[in-house]
Amino acid sequence: MAGLADVNSINALIVGANRGIGFGFVQKLLQDDRIDYPEGGTATHRLFAAHREPVTPELSQLAAQYPDRLILVPMDVTDEDAIAAGIQQIRESVNQLHLVIYCVGLLHNEEIQPEKGLQQITTEPLLRYFQVNSIGAILLAKHLLPLLKHSEPSVFASISAKVGSIGDNQLGGWYGYRASKAALNMFMKNAAIEYSRKSPKTIVALLHPGTTDTRLSQPFQRNVPPEKLFSVDRTVSQLLAVINSLQIENSGQFFSWDGSELPW
Repeated sequence: MAGLADVNSINALIVGANRGIGFGFVQKLLQDDRIDYPEGGTATHRLFAAHREPVTPELSQLAAQYPDRLILVPMDVTDEDAIAAGIQQIRESVNQLHLVIYCVGLLHNEEIQPEKGLQQITTEPLLRYFQVNSIGAILLAKHLLPLLKHSEPSVFASISAKVGSIGDNQLGGWYGYRASKAALNMFMKNAAIEYSRKSPKTIVALLHPGTTDTRLSQPFQRNVPPEKLFSVDRTVSQLLAVINSLQIENSGQFFSWDGSELPW
């Protein structure tokens, strides 16, 4: 069965492109040999970078460097109207996408820290975890269907986390983050089943990136062995290798950065 690696011309959408792994995907895909110009100078490959406002200077600089290839799309994944508006902006430029990667994730911020025990659980942080880590992805799946439903293979991948695996959980803690990633896994498993009927050439997959040296993981890197702490560039390269290896029979599955399948 054909996968994304068999498509010569791709349009891609990276959601969460401002920084971290999402920004790394934008950088890497701009270097992809398949993103090129044919004779005549018209871009046949488009890369859409969905971001929260304000856009970071680094992403703005890339957009200025690649004005005909990289298109910035403002998108707040906690607002369905904003998601719909962003998808409409994309549809004004292209009629199909081949690769979508949901890279948005919340583990901590100024107001939220992962819970170590039951007494630290409160309602508002839990709701925020689910809004960002789970609900945004499934709303994206809802609005993206027309752009992924076409005759060529396509992939819709979401960055999940091994700590969202119920079967692998031996330590407990991090209630909101773990549960929201487990919810993401179930949402996208459901979406894979529905897409198999409505967009049968779309592969819906969940990916564990490993511990990556980003702002999300920085407070929790102390006990990570150096060989297990990946640079953003390494993580992106590893995940793209997994994405390019996916076949339609892999839709609805959960993979680690090395291509091994993870338990639910």
